[in-house]
Amino acid sequence: MKQTKTYLTRILVLTVMVFSLLMTGVTTAHAEINVEAESAILVDAETGNILFEKESDIALPPASMTKVMTEYLVWEAVEDGDISWDTTTEISDYAYSISANNSFSGVGLRLDHEYTVQELYDAMAIYSDNATTIALAELIAGSEGEFVKMMNEKAEEMGLEDAEFVNSTGLSNSSLGENYPEGTNPDDNNLISAKSMAKLAYHLVNDYPEALEISSVPTQEFEGNEMINFNWMLPGMPGHIAQYTYEGLDGLKTGRTELAGYTFTGTAKRDGTRLISVVMRTDSVEERFSQTQKILDYGFNSFSNQTLFEEGHQIEGESTLPVVKGKENEVEIASAEPIEAMIREGEEDQYSVNYQINEDVLNDEGAIEAPVEEGLEVGELVLTYDGEQNYGNILSDESTISVPVETNNGVEKSNWFMLMLQAIGDFFVGLFNSIKGLFA
Repeated sequence: MKQTKTYLTRILVLTVMVFSLLMTGVTTAHAEINVEAESAILVDAETGNILFEKESDIALPPASMTKVMTEYLVWEAVEDGDISWDTTTEISDYAYSISANNSFSGVGLRLDHEYTVQELYDAMAIYSDNATTIALAELIAGSEGEFVKMMNEKAEEMGLEDAEFVNSTGLSNSSLGENYPEGTNPDDNNLISAKSMAKLAYHLVNDYPEALEISSVPTQEFEGNEMINFNWMLPGMPGHIAQYTYEGLDGLKTGRTELAGYTFTGTAKRDGTRLISVVMRTDSVEERFSQTQKILDYGFNSFSNQTLFEEGHQIEGESTLPVVKGKENEVEIASAEPIEAMIREGEEDQYSVNYQINEDVLNDEGAIEAPVEEGLEVGELVLTYDGEQNYGNILSDESTISVPVETNNGVEKSNWFMLMLQAIGDFFVGLFNSIKGLFA
């Protein structure tokens, strides 16, 4: 009897331990992370869905992360044919004065010397050079003041509602002396939230993915001098800073001013999944990278791209649409593509779908008029998240994913005789219903 009790006790203890481990695993997978930054965000770079955020709507000085907008406008100017990578320009006295100031990051530009757009852009993207940034702004818009107008117009176009740009570099206007851009004030600072910064980065990496080929360069020579990227998380960084290397990271931009603190917009790609992170106002160079690693680890470890609904999915009881004037009275519909999404571990059952049928393909009675072609797009299959941790999407108010819904088969139009019989039948059915209504 004593042995039986001992055996049962052991079984009970073991059961509790296993249950505790399972619960710990679940808690770890769903636990929020403690990010030591005033503001932070993590975004899926394909959909724009927010995977994590901390005070991400607060507008703060971005410091040199401002240059991401300048980079975008350079790529756009090249795409539009306004400039080319081989276009050359001399630098202005203003840009030279910034380059000659040892308190700013710079490669040491020369007066009366022509530089290509490629050289200037590389120095800006790799070495965060302020003077080359100003030179590019002046080349594209004629003056930095006019370029700032372009920056704010593009911000409005992208929906960066809280962004306010006052110069192209991210320096405080007070650091520019009398050269602060026209249309701005001497004490102005650039402002943007982590959410809007992530949206800006989203547009750059998706509209101009080639930008990552430059932002990922760890070191490069400029007129005989070595430029070392301020992004220490890049693979291939030299010396002791190589300890911060993060697998798959290839951008994007660091920033540092006294007012802004240490900021960083990072992006990394692993197994086909790209994430974008932003941290603002961390306490040190090392902290901005360690907090970025924490956020990216959370994203890659707790989320994965999964196919939730296969191509050809049909909602039970809603797999057909009515057809009028056809040889058949209905047509089958199904999703034309699979629905894939970044899913938090253990939340696969927290998703459902519904049809959103395009009213333009239906008549007033809610039916499709024959003939109906096979493969006709009739609407969308929309994914809905039914769980609790929904942070939304940087691109819209709703973090929805959808795929087209198409007809599975065609329906031919009935011949004139059958259409006449149908019309006669419809007439008598309507007449019968009217008479029936009189006696109801």
